[in-house]
Amino acid sequence: MRYDTQLLEMVGAGDRARRLAEIGLDGAFTFEGPHDPFVPLALAAGSGAPLDLYTNVAIALPRNPLQLAHQANDLQLVTGGRFLLGLGSQVRPQIERRYGAAFHPPVARMREMVAALRAIFSCWEHGTRLDFQGDYWSHTYMPPLFNPGPNPHGPPPILLGALGPRMTEMVAEVADGLLVMPFHTPRFLSERTLPAVAAGLARAGRSAADLRIVCEAIICTGRTEEELAVAEAGVRYLLGFYGSTPAYRPVLEVHGWGDLQGELNLLSKQGRWDEMAGLIDDELLHTLAVHGDPASVAGQLADRYGAIADRVAFYFPYAVADDLLAAVVGALDREGGARHTT
Repeated sequence: MRYDTQLLEMVGAGDRARRLAEIGLDGAFTFEGPHDPFVPLALAAGSGAPLDLYTNVAIALPRNPLQLAHQANDLQLVTGGRFLLGLGSQVRPQIERRYGAAFHPPVARMREMVAALRAIFSCWEHGTRLDFQGDYWSHTYMPPLFNPGPNPHGPPPILLGALGPRMTEMVAEVADGLLVMPFHTPRFLSERTLPAVAAGLARAGRSAADLRIVCEAIICTGRTEEELAVAEAGVRYLLGFYGSTPAYRPVLEVHGWGDLQGELNLLSKQGRWDEMAGLIDDELLHTLAVHGDPASVAGQLADRYGAIADRVAFYFPYAVADDLLAAVVGALDREGGARHTT
């Protein structure tokens, strides 16, 4: 398994990438939050750090496939073939109210986004005529002046985030990889995610080897009571935020916690954000996050994802010191969870 963590820096992204490589991480990812997700990766690529770099995730629906294709192709070039394009649909209020873009129907739009990207990449790689005409995007013109030509590293893999069964099945049908969102549990993965993956692969006539699985895990760790208390506070706040979102209700419902989503949602609408964390008890925290000292975290990661994931993406919703991050990586190496190169 490969292990990655978030690249939060905009200024200093190159230095941070080098430091993450020194610690022993295999990759770094960005997400679409307060900053653009592509700029830090370009800066990290220029550092020369031997990391795989990917967006986890960039929001697809407000963007144009050609715009994304150029960004991904350029990052694939400057990383020497170590870039993965991770895309997600987000939820309806975010797309319609924050981005001012069209959301419905999200599964069909994401499927078409992948098809459009592949058509553009094929045009550039093989010189085929660009003639993509879909329901939501159309790309039929590629004069030589705007064609970058074949990428020496090939087109970048396309990974999609998914939670619900229809989106997950579609990802398994058409994408190069599945990005498992951080708000999940082992039971949700086994009862909901993996059956949907199997159904999608079967429908497309694909095998498990055709789909990379990247599981983003919320890590709650510390070597002392003080460090663990800081981590728990950050994780409880994050879980309260995620749990308030209707899209994540199915994760809670698997465990009989569906009513909690309504309680959290009401508090969020009232702006009572700090109170939401108080509803995340120890059972919830230990089920939704990987919790404990670095050795315990390493064992849990191996147990949860060893038979499932090609990569595990660490999500720390609090400031984590480099020596603590290094302790987690060191514990994983001692755990012997075979790192592979797929």
